[in-house]
Amino acid sequence: MASDGNPGEEALPETIPVREAHHFDTARLQGLLAQRLGARLAEIRQMRGGQSNPTFLVVTDQAEYVLRKQPPGKLLPSAHAVDREFRVLSALAKTDVPVPRPVLFCDDREVIGTPFYLMERLKGRIFWSPALPELVREVRRPIYLGMNDALARLHLVDWRAVGLAEFGRSGNYYMRQINRWTQQWQNSKTRENPSIDRLSEWLLQHIPPGDETTICHGDFRLDNMIFHPNEPRVIGILDWELSTLGHPLADLAYNCICYNISPDHYKGLLGYDLDALGIPSQDEYVRAYCERTGRKDGITRFHLAFALFRIAVILEGVLARAKAGNAASSEAEETGSRGRALADCGWQLACSAA
Repeated sequence: MASDGNPGEEALPETIPVREAHHFDTARLQGLLAQRLGARLAEIRQMRGGQSNPTFLVVTDQAEYVLRKQPPGKLLPSAHAVDREFRVLSALAKTDVPVPRPVLFCDDREVIGTPFYLMERLKGRIFWSPALPELVREVRRPIYLGMNDALARLHLVDWRAVGLAEFGRSGNYYMRQINRWTQQWQNSKTRENPSIDRLSEWLLQHIPPGDETTICHGDFRLDNMIFHPNEPRVIGILDWELSTLGHPLADLAYNCICYNISPDHYKGLLGYDLDALGIPSQDEYVRAYCERTGRKDGITRFHLAFALFRIAVILEGVLARAKAGNAASSEAEETGSRGRALADCGWQLACSAA
């Protein structure tokens, strides 16, 4: 049932034919769609994005959906939790946070081999580079502020009221996260990365005082959201695999990583003339967020070093999956190899804070 098609590739530039490692028998999926949605499966194509959980476009005679599933093979503990993605989407669908509408969840591995869920397919714009080269100067700042607005909306949600009181633990967020990602690094290590080891120790010794809890996306960056086709407005935040209850400044700092790394490292803005591009500076971006959320503080070098530590571990995990042959993206090995450079950037930030 998966398309092999060149015609579809032209018509759907955000998709590709299903990768060999991610093929699955569609017969039982067809039965599930008929039973739960009264729909007939017409075509399946794989989305270009999705470094962690393979993502597919599912075309039926009634509507188009997006399917997110766990990757095949051995998985790290607590990773690729598509059930958590579905849960947070279901909760946020009742708020003003822009998310795709969740449709169904299936934990029966007999259907396509792993648990998965379906959500509505949103049609809009995805921007893959933070420099926004496809846009004219005067449009870039509104796009950034639209992203900023979406993050603020998320952090202002009353997580207890929407049924997410048990979605994660509250308190000691940074200590728990540093320990968790240190363990993930040890479980997925395929090479040495000294800066990750240094950051793990340094971060534990420099956790700032105070704590607070919001819903955190965990991977909040420009290319994880869909914008309205014509307006600088986010219509859907994607990729909720790393979402949890946590400190909002962790999300904000992660969102600001691009300001602190070069394009050679991984989707960075460092070295660009931001004013010439029409892109707000990091300080302006943080101020806009604080105004929207009523905060008086902002992010520090600790928050940025933590964000870089975390993404470095994530990328080392991507590299491990690429070497194991079960990565979700054909670019996984190249992407994952950048974990060393990002950890080095984080360690440089940590050292400059001394």
